[in-house]
Amino acid sequence: MHSHMEALWTILQARWETLRREPDAGYSTETVLVTALLVLAALAVVAIVVAKVTEKANGITM
Repeated sequence: MHSHMEALWTILQARWETLRREPDAGYSTETVLVTALLVLAALAVVAIVVAKVTEKANGITM
């Protein structure tokens, strides 16, 4: 999961640099930024859910 976050960060940096060079490209860069933030939020939620389910599963005694 760490490599996914690094890849997203690299994409964000590249898009931000594009925005600095071409101010008219802001709309697409903004869309990419919002999408990347939503993906990061989704990954965080999935990680939390997996951790909680794993914790519950480990607590079951047979």
